Amino acid sequence: MNLSAPNSPKNNTSEPHLSRVRRICMAMPDATEKLSHGQPTFFARKKVIAMFADHHHKDSRVAVWIPAAPGQQAALAGMAPETYFRPPYVGAYGWVGIDLERIDDEDLAGHIRDAWTVIQGKARQGKARQGKLPAQRKPKVLT
Repeated sequence: MNLSAPNSPKNNTSEPHLSRVRRICMAMPDATEKLSHGQPTFFARKKVIAMFADHHHKDSRVAVWIPAAPGQQAALAGMAPETYFRPPYVGAYGWVGIDLERIDDEDLAGHIRDAWTVIQGKARQGKARQGKLPAQRKPKVLT
């Protein structure tokens, strides 16, 4: 199944970037992919870890939007504003946009791993508030 965005203005140039994002995201535990809002989106246990953005609303970027730890959006955008940005809609919740033309695979993979960790942490916090986390086991002491 081809999940690239069929109506994107530069689909042929964005496909290698989508392949990079897909390869990295699908290596994460419990990762799945489906179209959301017309773009390939990657999930781990029903939580979004990355949204591909191919010239969103005809902007100039082929990008990925990812959830980030508190303060990361401002720190990254301040450090390298040509690479990192506040994406529309989800930027208000601390997500970071990454221009895929301006980042190598190693750094991109690190950011996606961080996004996965952020999402898993939020899921665990929510379960803890609902009392759904399994009880902590006491480690066995070997004698």
